[in-house]
Amino acid sequence: MAASTFQTNPFDLHKLLEDCHRGIIQLPDFQRSWVWDEDRIKSLIASVSRAFPVGALMSLDTGGPVNFKPRTVEGAPPESKQVAPQSLLLDGQQRMTSLYQVTLRGKVVETVTPKNKKVKRWFYVDIRKALDQSADREEAIVGVPEDRVIRTDFGREAVLDLSTAENEYAALMYPVSQVFDWDKWQDGFDKHWRGDQYEAVREEFRAFKRQVLENFKYYRVPVITLDRSTSKEAVCVVFEKVNTGGKALDAFELVTAMYAASGHELRKDWYGDDGTKGRHRRLAEKLRPDGAETGIIAGVSNTDFLQAISLFHTRERRRAAEAAGKQGKELPAVSGNRQALLNLPLEEYKRFETQVERGFEQAAKFLHMLHIYRIFDLPYQSQIVPLAAILADIGDAWEHEANRAKLVRWYWNGVFGELYGSAVETRIARDFMEVPVWLKGGPEPSTVSETMFRADRLKTMRMRLSAAYKGMNALLMKEGAQDFRSGQKFDHTIFFGENVDIHHIFPQDWCKKQGIKPSVYDSIINKTPLSYRTNRIIGGVAPSEYLSKLESGNSTTPKINSVNLDGFLKSHLIDPLLLRADSFDKFMVDRQKKLLSLIERATGRVAYTGDVQEEGEDVEADEDTTQAQQTIARAG
Repeated sequence: MAASTFQTNPFDLHKLLEDCHRGIIQLPDFQRSWVWDEDRIKSLIASVSRAFPVGALMSLDTGGPVNFKPRTVEGAPPESKQVAPQSLLLDGQQRMTSLYQVTLRGKVVETVTPKNKKVKRWFYVDIRKALDQSADREEAIVGVPEDRVIRTDFGREAVLDLSTAENEYAALMYPVSQVFDWDKWQDGFDKHWRGDQYEAVREEFRAFKRQVLENFKYYRVPVITLDRSTSKEAVCVVFEKVNTGGKALDAFELVTAMYAASGHELRKDWYGDDGTKGRHRRLAEKLRPDGAETGIIAGVSNTDFLQAISLFHTRERRRAAEAAGKQGKELPAVSGNRQALLNLPLEEYKRFETQVERGFEQAAKFLHMLHIYRIFDLPYQSQIVPLAAILADIGDAWEHEANRAKLVRWYWNGVFGELYGSAVETRIARDFMEVPVWLKGGPEPSTVSETMFRADRLKTMRMRLSAAYKGMNALLMKEGAQDFRSGQKFDHTIFFGENVDIHHIFPQDWCKKQGIKPSVYDSIINKTPLSYRTNRIIGGVAPSEYLSKLESGNSTTPKINSVNLDGFLKSHLIDPLLLRADSFDKFMVDRQKKLLSLIERATGRVAYTGDVQEEGEDVEADEDTTQAQQTIARAG
C-alpha cells in the first residue's frame, strides 16, 4: 500500500501570516491576483473574530518534482521576494492575503466597493457592537477611508473621525491592524478612560479582549500539506478540483438533510420527480415567452425560496416575542441569512411555501409591468427575494394604484441607488419589514430614504453588468419609447417579436471616425432600446443620414413622415434637432439632463449634481474615462 503524500495539521493563524510576510509561504505564480471586495473582507474578519472556521488551506512543500515559479503574497515587503519559499499555497490565497493585508501589513488596504470602485480602507471593530450578542457581527466590522474619516455622501461633514489614537479610544473603535498586538493600544485606551467613573468602559475593553481579540491570537487553521514527493499529476488533479470542482454544501442541501429525518423530501418539492413538475420548473416557466425555455424568474434559486420563507417565520417569532412583552435586544431578528435558513422548522416551511410561491409568481408580473422581460436585462437577481416576500405578504393589495406606485418607486430606488449589489441580507430583511408598513401610511423604507443618484453616474454607465444601466433601458420602454422605424411601443409582444435590444444612437463606426473614444460613446446616454431591423437600417452612418433613410423608406419599409419620426425620437428623450445636425456633444449634454429627470421621477429623489466626487475610481477607468468627462463638460 502506497504511503500517504499529505498530512493535515492545524497551524496558528498568526504564524501563517508571519510566514507570508517573511516569504516562507508564497503562491504559485499562476494564481489569480488578489481581488476580494470590501464586504467579503469584512465577512472574513467577522468570522475569525468569532472563532468560526473559514475553511482549510492547502499547501505544497517546495523542492520536489513540481517546480512552480513562486511569488509573494500581495503586499509583502520587497525583501521577502529574495527568500526561497518552503511551501506554496494551492488553495486559500484570497483568504490569507486578505487577513495579511488587514492585520500584519500595517498599511491601508486597496480593495473595491460593491459598485466596483477602487478604494483604500482601514478596518475597525466597533467594540460595543462586537460585544452585543444580538447584533450581526459583520455590522461591527467597519471600513474607513485612507484618512480614517467617514463623511456624509456629500463629503463635507465628518460622521466618524478615527484619524488619531485618541479618537479611536473615544469612539471605542479598535483597529484590525493591531489584533495580534494590543498592549500599546490598551495602555493608551486605559489612560484615555482613566478614573473610577470609567471603570465600566475599561471593563468593556477587557471583555472585548477576551471575547474577540483572543480569538485572533489563538485562531488555528487546518492546513493540508502535500509533501515534496507529490507527483506533478497529483498536484494538477488536486489543484483543478480545488479551484474549479466540488461545490460546497449550501444551506438548501443542509436543510434537505434535516427535513429528510422527518420524512419530508425537500428536493422533490423543488426539482419534482418523474410524475410531477417541481417548484423550480413552475417558477422558471412563469410568463415564459413563446419560443423561450424560461421566463424572468427562472434564476430564483432554492436558497432564495427558503430565504423568503425564513423572513415570514422569523417575523412571526418576533411578533410573538413582542406580544409576550419583550423589547429591544430581547426581540429576535427578522432574517433570511444562512443561520436563519438552518433554523427553519419543517412545519413553518409547509405553512408558508404556497404563499411564498405565489409571491414569486406576482414578482414576475410586477417585473413585466416594468418592461423587464429577460433575466439578461434584470438589474438585480437579489432584489427579487424581498419583492416576492413583500408581494406574498400584502396579497392582492399590490394591485391597488397607490400601493403599486409605491412599490414601483421602492424598486427603482433599489436599482438606481445600486443597493442590491453586495451584502444584501440585512437590506432584504429591512425592506420586508419596512415596505408593507410604508404602504399602510408609515415612514419611507430606508431603501427609499437612503438612495442618492449622482448625475455624473450616467456618464460611466457603459456596461451591461450595471444594474442602473439595465434599469435605464427598462425605464425608457416603460415610459413609452417607440421604435424609430415602426413607431411601436415595446410591450411584451413587440419586445420578443422584434428582437429588441439596447443600441447606440450615434453609431459606433461614425463615432470612431470622429475620434470619439469608446468610454464616451458607449455611455448609456448614447444608447436606447431599438428593434433588430431598425438597428440594421441605422448601420454605422451619421444620424442625419440614417434618419433620411428612414424617412425615404425602401421596398420593405414604408416612408416615415418627418413629424412622426421626430415624435418617435422624442419618446426616447432625444432632441430631433440635435440628432439631425449630428451634434454629438450637445446631444450628450441634453440627453443626460433628460435621463436624469426621468430617474428623479421614478425614484422620487432629486439627483446630486454637486462638485464633490464619489469616493474611489471606476475599476475599468482609464484615460478614455477622463475624456468622457471632458467631452460632456465641454459641450455644456
